[in-house]
Amino acid sequence: MAVKKYSFFQDLSWRIEAIFYDLFVAVIRALPIDTASDLGGWMLRTMGPLTNVQNTVQRNIDIAFPDKDKAWKKRVITEQWDNLGRTFAEFPIMDKIRIANGRVEVIGGERLEALAHASSPVVFISGHLANWEIMPSTIVDFNVTCLMTYRAANNPYVDKRIKAGRFRYGVRLFAPKGGDGAKDLLLAMNKGESVALMNDQKFNKGVPTPFFDSIVYTAPGPTRLAMRFGTVLQPMSVERTHKARFRVIVHPPITVDDTGNRSADIETTVCKVSKFVEDCVIKRPEEWFWAHKRWPKESYKRSQ
Repeated sequence: MAVKKYSFFQDLSWRIEAIFYDLFVAVIRALPIDTASDLGGWMLRTMGPLTNVQNTVQRNIDIAFPDKDKAWKKRVITEQWDNLGRTFAEFPIMDKIRIANGRVEVIGGERLEALAHASSPVVFISGHLANWEIMPSTIVDFNVTCLMTYRAANNPYVDKRIKAGRFRYGVRLFAPKGGDGAKDLLLAMNKGESVALMNDQKFNKGVPTPFFDSIVYTAPGPTRLAMRFGTVLQPMSVERTHKARFRVIVHPPITVDDTGNRSADIETTVCKVSKFVEDCVIKRPEEWFWAHKRWPKESYKRSQ
């Protein structure tokens, strides 16, 4: 495969960005854990509403919760910026936010203990809830061999640093999103390794599924993998309990429907996944990642 070349100025820009990233990481790692989290929360709580993304957040919440009053929506919007800022600031110190030091409690950990000794893999699924990096961290802490999917950063120097950051808290196996990543997932499961994917973002060629009384498009990939390998979808959720402290819930597995009609079974199972995410968001709306366009264009036109 040919290596894509970039201009001198593009490369220089990326290197400068990487230097600023390094400075940010150095500052965060020098601070006490909760202070670093507080700083991140304050930054996005202050700056987030001034960006164009605020419009997306507002419209998403209007679509999901049309009957809530303005005061409720304003509070949720402010708190979701706080949570998002904390999540970004906590990434460089994920190796310090662990089960071992009491910052992460796990409900349903016996399921992970069983998976660590099982001979067959599962497909972990979750959404962008609270600090979603806690999910792979917890899987690693329970010694479950698992391939984690990720979206590579546009800046290759920053992407290398992000992967190194995940390596620092124990994640060794990565699969980039896209065609090559899909092959990696298949190879991993063939070897008996589990895989973990986020299943709560827009996927234009996905399965139409109900989500907050609207139809969204959800990736069928996790369901297809579970169906192919005769295994289950293992949902996990993360909740922020206080500052940089978390609760991880390992939920009962979602079984893949098996009526003999493959396309229908995929659709109904993906709907179960969408319902799981919706229930998590309803429970703690301020902790979901509202800053992306989850709904199709038609929904945004109707919300104007």
